[in-house]
Amino acid sequence: MIVVSVMYPATDDAKFDMTYYLEKHMPLVGSCWNAMGLREAKVLKGTNAPGGGAVAYSVMALLTFEQAGTLQQALAAHGKEIMADIANFTNVQPIIQVNDVLL
Repeated sequence: MIVVSVMYPATDDAKFDMTYYLEKHMPLVGSCWNAMGLREAKVLKGTNAPGGGAVAYSVMALLTFEQAGTLQQALAAHGKEIMADIANFTNVQPIIQVNDVLL
């Protein structure tokens, strides 16, 4: 298993339309990638850092795929479409990281 972290940095000038993200973008991700090996998608909203400080990321999506090869096929098939939709809900460039699941 791998988990793809899509992290949206919390910046002073960040705009993020959570309604669009939850009602349009994430369903688009599911409709494109569920049949291509996406097993789970979680959306996390940052609330605060330990001790009450500011969050580093306002929103994170965690996308679980069976394996790295499955992710590569999904990106090849629909990556451009999904990435192009980002401008519809935020002005922030996400940080994307692929992670191996160890536990």
